[in-house]
Formats: sequence, C-alpha cells, structure tokens
Amino acid sequence: MKLIVLGLSLSSSWGNGHATTFRALLKAFAARGHDVHFLERDVPWYAAHRDEPAPEYCRLDLYPTLDALDDWRGTITDADVVIVGSYVPDGIAVARLVQAWARGVTAFYDIDTPVTLAALDRGTCAYLWPAVIPGFDVYLSFTGGPTLARIERQYGSPAARALYCSADTDRYRPTGAAKRWDLSYLGTYSPDRQPTLERLLIEPARRAPHRRFVVAGPQYPADVDWPANVERIEHLPPAGHPDFYSASRATLNVTRADMIAAGWSPSVRLFEAAACGTPIVSDRWDGIDDLLVPDREIILADTTDDALAALDREDLPAIGDAARMRVLAQHAAIHRAAELEHHLIAAIAAGRRARAYA
Repeated sequence: MKLIVLGLSLSSSWGNGHATTFRALLKAFAARGHDVHFLERDVPWYAAHRDEPAPEYCRLDLYPTLDALDDWRGTITDADVVIVGSYVPDGIAVARLVQAWARGVTAFYDIDTPVTLAALDRGTCAYLWPAVIPGFDVYLSFTGGPTLARIERQYGSPAARALYCSADTDRYRPTGAAKRWDLSYLGTYSPDRQPTLERLLIEPARRAPHRRFVVAGPQYPADVDWPANVERIEHLPPAGHPDFYSASRATLNVTRADMIAAGWSPSVRLFEAAACGTPIVSDRWDGIDDLLVPDREIILADTTDDALAALDREDLPAIGDAARMRVLAQHAAIHRAAELEHHLIAAIAAGRRARAYA
C-alpha cells in the first residue's frame, strides 16, 4: 500500500506520546513492504525539540499552514490509504480536505479516544467533529471494549476497530543499566493524572525517605512539592527511555481519568516499560487484565500502602520478565502493524463491494 499519515508529530516526542506510537507502528508497517509518507504541521514547540527529524522507514514532510496542504493534494489523492490522527492542528478542516481529495480508503486514528469522545460530548473537540466521523472508512481507536460499539452507534462510523499502542522492541529492551531508582514515572504533567502520581509515588517517597524515586517529563507546575528523594528530569528523549526503565526497580503507570472511565485504554508507556523488562505498578481500570495478568505480569495499586508494598515484593524481577514475554508475544509493533494492515485491507474490500453494488 501507499499510506499517507497526517499526524500530530513524528519528528518530536516532546510533551506528547504520539511520536513514539507512530514511530513504532510505521516502522513495522514499512517493514511489511508498504510505502509510508508522514505529513506533520510545522509548529515552534516541536521545532525546538526534534529528536527524529529524518526517519529511515518513511518520508517525513512538514507543512507550515493548513493552506499549504494543497501542495500535497496530488499525493493524498493518489494514496491507497490516508490516515488522519487525533490532535492534528486544524484537524476538522484537515479531515474535510482529506475526505474530499482522497480516492482511496480514509481512516481516523484516535490516540486519545476517551478524551476525544468526552470533548465531542461537550462540543469542544478542536480536531474532530461528529459530522466528519461517518466520512472515514474506519475509525482506529486506542481504546477497545464497549467504546467501539459506541463510536459506530452514536457517531455513525462504518467500522470502529481497536488499534492499541505498542512497543518497538528493537529499541525498547533491557540495557543492563545499574539500578538507580526504586520507583520511576515517565510522563508529561496532566492535572487529572497528578492526584494518582501524588498517591502512588510522591506520598510513598515521603513515607520511605530511604528509597529513591524519579519523575521524568515536562510541564510540571513550579508549586509541586517534590520530596528530597524524588529526582526530576525535565525531558527525556526516547533514546534514553530504555536506560531509564532498566535503571528502575519498578516503574509507575498512571492513566488519565477519561481513559480509566472508558477502560481498555493502555498507554504506550505501559508496553514500552514492559518491553524493557521493568516491573510495572499501575492504577486500576477495566480491561487491563486483558493485556497483562495482575500479580504475574503487572502489579495493580490503589493506595499509597499498595505502592510501598509493591516495592517490597521479592518477585519484582519475575513480574518484569513475564511482562516482557507478553509484550514480545502480543504487544510489539510488529503485531500492531499486522493488525493495521488487516483493518485497512478489510476497509479496501468493503469499499470495492460498495462500488460494485452502487
């Protein structure tokens, strides 16, 4: 296939989880013999933090404005498949242009499904509008479970399909780095995640001053009261993630409130940490046990005491090893690329059947 993707970012992982998701998926998709072209809006906050400006597995082009997309009209028209991602600047207008220009299959890839649906319910979603959803042949969703039926029933998608994030297991693997921290967290600040971070990492740090903790990620407010034994890393490029996880006796997974409410919404960090063999302590949500088995491949924690107890477990290394084996078997980028290919082939076939009976 000739695939065009208009996504939030491929070139920069600063302050977003989209870049590493796209990198893993598209690298594996290209390895299956497909031609991939990524179009990214050129914005200053990513321009200053580009950590993959020239990917080897696909063509990457930046466009400065919505009007400048007209330069790529022929490329979009001729593609077999065009995917528009969530949080794309002027995303509603981009979707309308793609649906007007494309002759092949069109898809929306929602890397933020519960957040998107909550914003659609409020009428405040800046990158997607209910009227454009039926115009996409397939709605690829970071969230599975009952949400897929809702997207079809409430918003008229002809086909809503789960396409979870994954880990690039060529990049994310144990590195042998010396253990520096008892519990780590990697993630951009989010107001709705902060209470969980307080409960499962910051308060444990206060109660266990002999242990070492770290939080890596940008945009945390200056008034966060970090205990002395919590190290801060403002930004950690993806190249440093495997060493970061490998240097952690355990790492914390924190899920946004909308995603907890929807369930079946794993973050990319979940699979990347597991691919590094790092034991994961996670908040609890419906569907997590479909991905990793509690107490064997992941530890679920509700309270500060739960988090502290997890750090005392003698089977932490075994839990990390088991999680890595599960990712290698089911949640690597090669598996997601095969799933994407399957969904797109089905959409192409459905389009051909519709034309045949028109």
